[in-house]
Amino acid sequence: MTPRDALEYLWMLAHPHDSAEDHLAALDSVDIEGGDPGLPSVFRVGTLAVASIGAAGLAAARFHRLRGGPEQRVGIDVRRALAAFRSERYLSVDGGAPFELRHPVTGYFETRDGRWIQLHANFAHHLCGILRVLGCGESRDDVARAIRTHWDGAALDEALAQAGLCAALVRTPREWAALEQAQAVAGLPLFEIERIGEGDEGGAGDDGRDSRDGRTPAQRPGARPLEGVRVLDLTRIIAGPVAGRVLAHHGADVLLVNGPHLPNIAPLVIDNGRGKRSATLDLREAADRAQLHALVHDTDVFLQGYRPGALAAHGFAPEALARERPGIVCVSICAYSHRGPWRERRGFDSLVQSASGIVWAESVAAAHGGVMPAAQAAQAAQAAQAAQAAQAAQAAQAAQADASAGKSSAGKSFDTPRPLLCQALDHATGYLAAFAAMVALARRAQEGGSWHVRVSLAQTGHWLQTMGMLADGQRAPDLRAQDLADCFEERDTPFGRVRAVAPAERLERTPAFYARSSVPIGTDAPQWPA
Repeated sequence: MTPRDALEYLWMLAHPHDSAEDHLAALDSVDIEGGDPGLPSVFRVGTLAVASIGAAGLAAARFHRLRGGPEQRVGIDVRRALAAFRSERYLSVDGGAPFELRHPVTGYFETRDGRWIQLHANFAHHLCGILRVLGCGESRDDVARAIRTHWDGAALDEALAQAGLCAALVRTPREWAALEQAQAVAGLPLFEIERIGEGDEGGAGDDGRDSRDGRTPAQRPGARPLEGVRVLDLTRIIAGPVAGRVLAHHGADVLLVNGPHLPNIAPLVIDNGRGKRSATLDLREAADRAQLHALVHDTDVFLQGYRPGALAAHGFAPEALARERPGIVCVSICAYSHRGPWRERRGFDSLVQSASGIVWAESVAAAHGGVMPAAQAAQAAQAAQAAQAAQAAQAAQAAQADASAGKSSAGKSFDTPRPLLCQALDHATGYLAAFAAMVALARRAQEGGSWHVRVSLAQTGHWLQTMGMLADGQRAPDLRAQDLADCFEERDTPFGRVRAVAPAERLERTPAFYARSSVPIGTDAPQWPA
């Protein structure tokens, strides 16, 4: 699959009722440069980056045209797209070194039965929970010893999941395909854009007028594609914040709302807070829930990254929001999708990579000099097809063969696990969420209605795995920061002088940019500007 093939797939999936002429007109306005391998990987990460970022840029341009803006071309190249997919890696403050984002206990550990498990312990409460389950000290050596001595891989994976903690067994693609969760994910489209309620064209409230100036967002032309569109961003870490950041760099008014008690990772706040104001509300408190409801009344996009059902318990289910604010676009982002037995399981990009066979494939290739053996590549392709077709019996049989083969298949055809060299699932899911949100805004402007967008890391990972492998892709050169100077921008912020990756998509008439710098969490009041 080429980057243009992938972009065409995204655009047609999001616009199933458009004519072939409309599809062609939109896609012909996009200029794409470069291709894979853009990074050392057997997966088409460059294709994923170009397509997801390019789709977001194209959606912004077309939405602006719908609002009376000019026709314009959109450009994207693989080098800039991959720089954006590694934005947190290239972030620096006051000329300092890149930030270390991981706790020492976050990473891969060999289990008693020769498998590998990945732990995610970047937050203190997750680390403490893992240590309680393991019954050991907090050094990496203590954790490694406890796992290697006392735990088989599958048992520890299940124990940590039952405790609500963050971990994933490194599975082969065939083991993943045999799981009910994999088949649930494969049965979903890459993203969903569903009408969930009524609302007049443009997203007006009950009286057909917007409370701000008597006109709906789609009726108010602006210099930027999303000017006048208000976004509540209830997300943290990477995928959700990237989605909000993309909407911000196309002109939306984005208000980040975090719980004051919830942990964050400072460099990610700096990187993904660009273009946003930042407030805090504690949804455990009635007064703060009431304030969030007040904000919803004048909100166009409600973006959230909680596990499925978590916000509904506080009265903020998409259907409830659609009744409260007709015309709203709700965007839900999670790890393993809203279907299947893992729908409420906690997860992060790297864990989904481990669980779904991506880490296994990269690790096998690395163990063979950067080249994926043909037999293992065929296994991975067949597994993706089996999950897609819900061929549970065949997948389970193949997975059992992997498990019984032990070291040769399920875990130890490599000495060290190797993930993708960027948080590709996070970033792609964020761009896809922003893309689908803009498509939903366009649908709202044209036909009315309230809309619900759903994306997940696992759905994005499944798409990446179906793109086909690059057998010797790991032999490609890596992207170095010194080769990307033209991809960076600098500005003074409350955190210091920040160097960060500039928006990768190039819009001919409405360039993407951040109208404000990132600010510390809770800097702003939880209210829309008058």
